Amino acid sequence: MLSSMSTSESGGGAGPLAGTRVVDLTHARAGPTCTRQLADLGADVIRVSHPQRGFRLGGSDDHNLMRAKGSMLVDLATAGGHEVFLRLCDDADVVVENFRPAVKHRLGIDPEAVWARNPRVVYASISGFGQTGPYADRPAVDQIAQGAAGLMSVTGPPGSGPWRVGIAISDTAAGTFLTQGVLAALLARERTGRGQWVHTSLIEALINFMDFQAVRWLNEGEVPGQVGNDHPTVFPMGTYRTADGLLNLSAMGTWERFCDTVGAPWMASDPRFADAAARLAHRDDLRDALESVLAGATTDEWVDRLTAAGYPAGPVLAVDEVFADPQVRHLDLVRVVPHAVDGDVAVLRHPVTLTDTPTAVRAAAAVPGADTAAVLAELGYGPDEVAALFGSGAVAGRAR
Repeated sequence: MLSSMSTSESGGGAGPLAGTRVVDLTHARAGPTCTRQLADLGADVIRVSHPQRGFRLGGSDDHNLMRAKGSMLVDLATAGGHEVFLRLCDDADVVVENFRPAVKHRLGIDPEAVWARNPRVVYASISGFGQTGPYADRPAVDQIAQGAAGLMSVTGPPGSGPWRVGIAISDTAAGTFLTQGVLAALLARERTGRGQWVHTSLIEALINFMDFQAVRWLNEGEVPGQVGNDHPTVFPMGTYRTADGLLNLSAMGTWERFCDTVGAPWMASDPRFADAAARLAHRDDLRDALESVLAGATTDEWVDRLTAAGYPAGPVLAVDEVFADPQVRHLDLVRVVPHAVDGDVAVLRHPVTLTDTPTAVRAAAAVPGADTAAVLAELGYGPDEVAALFGSGAVAGRAR
């Protein structure tokens, strides 16, 4: 562990990736999501940023995305900075980047350049639209991917126009898929002795997340549209008004039993609601009928009644209410870590539990550049060489 990275109050022993060295060239959100997950799994992550940029998101984002990563400031476009990167690769297991595809080749930090130094490195990339193809060099951010992947076309109330999903879903999807690819490539290396290039993109990840809407088009030729808070193919499954708010519910199981559970057996004999196809065809009438019944009790009362009968049901919570929820508190999703400048900061723990090699938030985010000198010494640079690198601007100890 690098000297500037203090141990978090959450503690935690060696994770499943203990002893794995990751060189992190990422920026924005998708790439840092991958390297954050690798760090939570126990990898030793060294983040390499440009001296004029440092971390780019700021505030809470940096604290959550950059935790437990060492930080170097290196200008990869300089001869000295390029050599620092290659020396990092000599003992690395993984290199992660999310530049536009041509940038890594222009800088000489592409997979072939890395493998010439260390053929065991797993080289991992995220781009907006893929490493090749007509859009390969287009810049992209999450909302561009949401539109291009079709997600905005199926989000929001019917006829209301496209809607952006409220989270950066293509970033987190691509980052998580890349983590899976890195883990698989490290496992494959145990058999082959060689690294490989693992890559995905925002649009690939998000089209994969389109899941059954995508395969409905591929197999049935159906272009899915907007259905608001309703499930696209099953009704009633969605969000409904109660006496004091909103309720998410799913009427799984037999329709007759559900109608009995909510105290409306008459709905089971109504021909408009007789079977699944009829309920979809008359969803507006069924919504009105169901909400007239649900108006007779509060959301909490309906949650208790429905869940006792085995039906999925729950409230619609704001973020502050989420973290006050007793089940969320029980799951202990928050870690507090001491930051060198900002004091105690709260971050989200990795959401997967491993019983023998647990994940952990091992440290707060480093101050950008705090580990530059220490890592250079670790790489074998002498004091005069370190001074020359700092003097030339190839590296820095603080963002300019």
